[in-house]
Amino acid sequence: MKISKILIGIDDSKFAEYAASYGFDLAKTFNAHVGLVHIVEPGVAPVTTTDTIMGMPMQDSAINQIELMEIQNNAGENIIDRTIRSYAGDLQVTHFNEFGSTSDGILSCSKEFGADLIVIGTHSRSGIDRLLMGSVAETVVRNSEVPVLVVPMLGNE
Repeated sequence: MKISKILIGIDDSKFAEYAASYGFDLAKTFNAHVGLVHIVEPGVAPVTTTDTIMGMPMQDSAINQIELMEIQNNAGENIIDRTIRSYAGDLQVTHFNEFGSTSDGILSCSKEFGADLIVIGTHSRSGIDRLLMGSVAETVVRNSEVPVLVVPMLGNE
């Protein structure tokens, strides 16, 4: 088994940071090229809001959709930069900051990067929360063409 490219999915959670630490340790063991992927799921800014006291439309917020995407993109770049500074050391790192569905984005970047392994954290959701929120890890595992290592927090929640 040759692992020369490891794709690590990250966001701004302790689960993703733990998985990134784990993924970078693996990359150091195999001297692998790391792909870091952060997916921004576009948020929707309300066009108008209504004052609940007066029932009158309020002025639109100062943030429009393009500005919101730019803010989200900058936050993603900061997460990537922080992760590289914390864990990369001398490893070669390629990063992806994409917009769209998280699981689809991870799978797409895996193909583009030519990953041999995907490393992602899990929020360990269960029951109704998992039903309503879905599971990025589960979707990636079910649809990936390469092995996926799902890193749980191991009781550190």
